[in-house]
Amino acid sequence: MDRFDAMQAFARVVETGSFTKAADTLHMSRTSVTQLIQQLEARLRVRLLNRTTRKLNLTADGAAYYERVTRLLADMDDAETSLSSAAALPRGRLRVDVPTPLARLLLIPALPDFHERYPDIQIDLGVSDRMVDLIDENVDCVVRGGELTDLSLMARKVGDLPLGVFAAPAYLRRAGVPRHPRDLEDGQQRIVGYLWARTGKPLSYALQKNGESVQVQGRPVLTVDDGNAYLAAGIAGMGVLWLPRYMAVDALARNELVELFGDWSMQSMPLYLAYPPNRHVSAKLRVFIDWVAELMARHAPVSNPPL
Repeated sequence: MDRFDAMQAFARVVETGSFTKAADTLHMSRTSVTQLIQQLEARLRVRLLNRTTRKLNLTADGAAYYERVTRLLADMDDAETSLSSAAALPRGRLRVDVPTPLARLLLIPALPDFHERYPDIQIDLGVSDRMVDLIDENVDCVVRGGELTDLSLMARKVGDLPLGVFAAPAYLRRAGVPRHPRDLEDGQQRIVGYLWARTGKPLSYALQKNGESVQVQGRPVLTVDDGNAYLAAGIAGMGVLWLPRYMAVDALARNELVELFGDWSMQSMPLYLAYPPNRHVSAKLRVFIDWVAELMARHAPVSNPPL
């Protein structure tokens, strides 16, 4: 038995809650993972996991051992990356999930710079607006807009996305140009709704001007759950939409969208990079976090950075 492989398999089984899922993420067979855990338990002479047909539970010994194993694996990773060559060039596979518009418009166009700096890091990029279970899906980190609702995650705020209200010229010719945010509540105007994965509901938005605050819900003619589809629906003239400004830049330049209520302000949308609390911040993850923060500082810097 390779003790390192066994400890790694045990930690992954605990994190995913499944022998099958652990085997998939380790690129091993389920039988191999099962045998490693059995050999580990035989060596330690304790039961680490209680197995039923439906789920796995850590024993008291298993919980204590898992805590030590995660620290040991982290120390081993640090030992490797502390070598001068490894520290200079972090390496390995990094699993990341980001929203679709952020990936298309900002992150992917900038990735050649990241790859030039860190050629030995392989990024597996999930592009979605859905909720991602970082532990179950073995994802190293996610980038998400809006306040985080899962307070168990470790997170770093990497940006503040200014918001605006926009509509296509064709829509405005048909429905008329709203002069006040409350006009979006009348019978003539329609909005495109964005369905937030964390709530399953579209959000209302607040606009402020000279001490006046208006909360706008509007009447959705279409609701979508994907950022690229949301932008496309607005450009197609389906209705008024609220966007982070970076998403509207190209459409404004091509006269596909017009900004509304330019003299009103909206609270920026925070952008966070989050990762599991029990996941060691390896050198490859650390440089990726710093790189994303550097990228966002050019496009949507944090309004009030921590001291």
